[in-house]
Amino acid sequence: MRVAETSVPGAFVVTPEQLPDERGVFYESFRTDVLEEAAGRTFTTRQINYSSSRRNTLRGLHSVTSPPGQAKYVTCVRGAVRDIIVDLRIGSPAFGRYDVNVLDAGSARSVFIPEGVGHGFLALTDDACVCYVLSTAYVPGTQIDIHPLDPDLALPWGFTEPPLMSPKDSRAPGLTAVRSAGLLSRWAQEIP
Repeated sequence: MRVAETSVPGAFVVTPEQLPDERGVFYESFRTDVLEEAAGRTFTTRQINYSSSRRNTLRGLHSVTSPPGQAKYVTCVRGAVRDIIVDLRIGSPAFGRYDVNVLDAGSARSVFIPEGVGHGFLALTDDACVCYVLSTAYVPGTQIDIHPLDPDLALPWGFTEPPLMSPKDSRAPGLTAVRSAGLLSRWAQEIP
């Protein structure tokens, strides 16, 4: 596996070494020891989620308050998505900086997202299936939603027609309002 830090501190892109043969392909999608060595922190799995989306579906921008905080290991296991992470940690030297990756089943590339960093994606194919390995279980009332089309963030989603969004994401406040509400994590809080 190749693990490379993104422009968002503490977030990593993980690209597995694929072993193809006449039957298909084999690869290690996730190794705690490799990720922990690169990230310099532990990552314990508490919950695994999947979403399936039709082409041009925009999901996000989501994070979780601290506590409990939530790190994620995100992989597109079918189809393809344009995945975007945004540093939302108050006091981070990279606050507001984003990183964009195409995650697709063919490359098996994944993204590790630390606590306090926002996440969203645009489905590039029909039936795009995303797996989320989470460090904490879902706790009602801790979800942070930021409008993914907030002009203050100006994220490069790359859609050519209006995306399909949930009512919750369509009504989400912008970054300024979420920050003013005191919902964002502090930079020091995200370091375990």
